[in-house]
Amino acid sequence: MEKLVTVESVALPLPIDNLDTDQIMPKQFLRGIDKKGLDRGAFYDLRFNPDGSPRPDSVFNRPEYRGSQIIVSRPNFGCGSSREHAVWGTLQLGFRVVIAPSFGEIFYSNCFNNGLLAARVSPEDGDELLRLSSGSRPAILTVDVEKREIRCGDRKWSFQLSERHRTMLLEGLDLVGATLKKDLHLIEDFRQRHEREFPWMARLAGKRKACRGSQA
Repeated sequence: MEKLVTVESVALPLPIDNLDTDQIMPKQFLRGIDKKGLDRGAFYDLRFNPDGSPRPDSVFNRPEYRGSQIIVSRPNFGCGSSREHAVWGTLQLGFRVVIAPSFGEIFYSNCFNNGLLAARVSPEDGDELLRLSSGSRPAILTVDVEKREIRCGDRKWSFQLSERHRTMLLEGLDLVGATLKKDLHLIEDFRQRHEREFPWMARLAGKRKACRGSQA
């Protein structure tokens, strides 16, 4: 997973409360068997008309926000169903950070397991950042994961981020990688103890694979 240390980008304003995962990734784009091509479906109804033509009034289609890596939105972003495709599609569309006062709980967890920063700010700071990014001139924000800080010129805002999630982003770890980093010695201790107590089960998976290979 790609590391995330700092992001400097034009901020795309998305002033929608309770933006649910069906709006982020509509159900018709969940039919694939892998993650490929989900950028096409991300925020589809906000980006396109029913006939598939781009919506000229959509903030996603305005040239001043092209290449944006930061979304600034309103409370309860990513509520609704647990579809992880919503996070995958958001990343494939080029975004690495979503700033909002609150997030859907499952969406929030999925973000960090895939390298997308869900930066939770206070309601007051969220309103200020949304006003700033919605101004006549696009706002360029710098998001610093290490310092848990958002900057624009000489102005600064802090965001909530647990130490575990901070480490996952900085080191490019998913949940499995983070667990192995922290608890690998405990896993290895258990394996050795288990093999001493049940020696006939030691390396059982490898023995089974070797047995199948010899039969072939």
